[in-house]
Amino acid sequence: MNLPLGYVYATTYAGIRQVEKDDLALIVSGMPANAAAVFTQNRVQAAPVRLGRSHLKASKGLVGAVVINAGNANCATRTGDAVALATCKAAARLLRLPVTQVVPSSTGVIGVELDPRKIIDALPRLVSGLSADGFDAVARAIMTTDLVPKTAFAEARLRRGAVRVAGMTKGSGMIQPMMATTLGFVMTDALLLPAQLRAMLKRGVERSYNRISVDGDTSTNDTLLLLANGASGVRPLPGELAMVEAAITDCMERLAQQIARDGEGARKFVTIVVTGAPDNQAAARMARAIANSPLVKTAIAGSDPNWGRILSAAGNAGVAFDPAKTDIRMQGVAVCQGGLAAPFSEQELKTRLDAADCEIRLAIRGKGKGEARFWTCDLTEGYIRINASYRT
Repeated sequence: MNLPLGYVYATTYAGIRQVEKDDLALIVSGMPANAAAVFTQNRVQAAPVRLGRSHLKASKGLVGAVVINAGNANCATRTGDAVALATCKAAARLLRLPVTQVVPSSTGVIGVELDPRKIIDALPRLVSGLSADGFDAVARAIMTTDLVPKTAFAEARLRRGAVRVAGMTKGSGMIQPMMATTLGFVMTDALLLPAQLRAMLKRGVERSYNRISVDGDTSTNDTLLLLANGASGVRPLPGELAMVEAAITDCMERLAQQIARDGEGARKFVTIVVTGAPDNQAAARMARAIANSPLVKTAIAGSDPNWGRILSAAGNAGVAFDPAKTDIRMQGVAVCQGGLAAPFSEQELKTRLDAADCEIRLAIRGKGKGEARFWTCDLTEGYIRINASYRT
């Protein structure tokens, strides 16, 4: 783990969770970082999402600190806006930052009032505990139904020196980012301008967070924040920007895959590849439709090579294609050719589908060049059990 320079971290238990486990975290950049972010496209948006977007605009993309709480989404409540602002003001005073350089983020139950005193009273402990060694602790503190913390790291060796990238994320259910509950924080010590970050994030998110689904639900709190504080002193040359973007995107892709792999109740990680669509966007719509189909996901859970469900789901994506020119492979085995059943050993393929990693490939013959890769998981009784008792 080679962390980017110039960032410090802290966590504590503020009493937001019902169980005594760290539920408040702080990420601070020693010098305000240039930043870019994408937020949920759900029309119901949590107070920290609205305030975070507003602060980024007011600060012209400068972020000095991120305050994250788990256990309460601070969404659909009477006091949500006031709580988010009070949190930022308290952190700004302690860190001697403009309030607009503090970004709030929350995850947890929707519709439950959040007591701001729990956060405000805990912030002094967080600030006094800031350390460069607290990265992993923050990754654990932001978890909700996650079974494991999710982190990724990358490095780009440039002519003027190396720049580092580190990311953490959370999410296990309510996952279908459209930029679910997911939060993601990616940091680099490269010298990058806000406009460069925005472009890198926009392209990177399309290849990562917008290519995963657990259950097709887009959260009210989805936030992905990219920070670049320049602490390495390395400004990439124009020809090196692609290398830095590749490191950032690689980090984001691995974070996104970890979310799908840790889907609530999941036993299998599923990669879906669509090729031959009219364009990349069409391919992504088809892949998403397959990934979100409960019938496909339950078939995978039961190791059932029911390829008809895959073809049917693709047909529901709103993309024009000819089923008679469509081939499907599961675990490398041809199950459908030209829209009709292909000869295969059902028992042999069922055994292959028992694996923890499964792959579905749908190819459309013809002149279409569109392709997309998407990640999801199977749907088991465990998902129902977790979500049937989430509040109780």
